[in-house]
Amino acid sequence: MKTIGTHNYFVYIVTNKNKTVLYIGVTNSLSARMQQHYESSLFSNPKSFAGKYNTYNLLYYERYEQITYAIQREKS
Repeated sequence: MKTIGTHNYFVYIVTNKNKTVLYIGVTNSLSARMQQHYESSLFSNPKSFAGKYNTYNLLYYERYEQITYAIQREKS
């Protein structure tokens, strides 16, 4: 179990190669989530947004210690 103050939640923005599509999401493991985006794009998974639009280039991220703040930021 993590101690207080060591939680990591990320709001992130990714785009496609041509920077014509944006995807905004929240995750607790940015590196794992970027790998998922890359694999969805690599294998052209049409069932996922990342696979359909090839969004795997990380543009920006912010770290939060509380998930509620991360979700609130994602929605704003």
